[in-house]
Amino acid sequence: MLHFPAPASFTGEDVVELQVHGSVAVCCRILDVLSTIDGLRPAGPGEFTRRALMNGRVDLAQVEGLADLLAAETEMQRRQALRLMEGGLSRKAKDWRAGLVRALAHVEATIDFADEEVPEELPPLVRDTLALVAAEFEAELAMSRGAERLRDGFEVAIIGRPNVGKSTLINALAAREVALTSSIPGTTRDVIEVRMDIRGLPVTLLDTAGLREGAEAIESLGVARARHRAEAADLRVFVVDDAEDVLGLEVGCRVGDIVALAKADLRGKPEGLAVSGMSGQGLEDLVLRMAEVLGERVPALASVTRERQRQAIRDALDGAKSAMACVDVTHGDNILIAEHIRSTLRSLDVLVGKTDVEAVLDVIFASFCLGK
Repeated sequence: MLHFPAPASFTGEDVVELQVHGSVAVCCRILDVLSTIDGLRPAGPGEFTRRALMNGRVDLAQVEGLADLLAAETEMQRRQALRLMEGGLSRKAKDWRAGLVRALAHVEATIDFADEEVPEELPPLVRDTLALVAAEFEAELAMSRGAERLRDGFEVAIIGRPNVGKSTLINALAAREVALTSSIPGTTRDVIEVRMDIRGLPVTLLDTAGLREGAEAIESLGVARARHRAEAADLRVFVVDDAEDVLGLEVGCRVGDIVALAKADLRGKPEGLAVSGMSGQGLEDLVLRMAEVLGERVPALASVTRERQRQAIRDALDGAKSAMACVDVTHGDNILIAEHIRSTLRSLDVLVGKTDVEAVLDVIFASFCLGK
């Protein structure tokens, strides 16, 4: 039995941890005994973390980081979640808040002591602080899309004509039989999804129906769905016999598109990227290329990974810009400037969960295991 005394425990409360043998019978017997103690009950999903949040041991951004860590499937997801859980976004919010509070203090000084002589350097100081914070908000928002894609995973569509070898390639990349292969054109009718870890990146490979004209009704539905998913995918891999259009999807037209010659084992020594699901030729080069393209879209220092966080920073940015606009006006209304700065501070409080936290807690903790 281990005792973690308050306030140094994870929850900030007195905690006792029982370390017992793992047999089902032993655990059940211990739970039976514990259930006879008055006031004792099983913990709910995420209850320890919720208590830590309520007791100020962690903030909401760190809780979200822990949720991401529990759901992480790849190394890069783990690293990103760990940065958030260890307070990466919280520290940034603290620094932003400190700068804004200083700016607010200067503005309020001019309001409280309106009859006194105000230093000439006051307006530039306030505006410079607001401009710096606003620029950092914009940088976080710019990086947030890539960080969210890393958290949720990237979609990579494998595109090509029927019988070009897409399904065989998918099976080879997944190292298992996930797609039915056949010499009969049009075997793949629907989009087949395969979740993979590619160099630490979470990737869902999409095996799509072969694109061709004149397909029968059901296959035509698959072709339409394949074209739609290909347009929406984060990355497209065209498997081609030559660099031709694939029924309305121009090969290589989008930045990052990968074009690979099919059936490399039958081509001798082809130039450029060529792959073969049958022999495995070129697969390592293809995986490396996919990792390079997607890796460039993952910001190294991003902290914002969720829409809730992004909205809070958008609101903070709006407040900072409104305050700057007032400062830029000759004889700007200092009372209005102060209110815009306070609005920005309130948005930062929402970001780390100092306000409006209850609305999101149940959603977050629903993904936690019991008692975590």
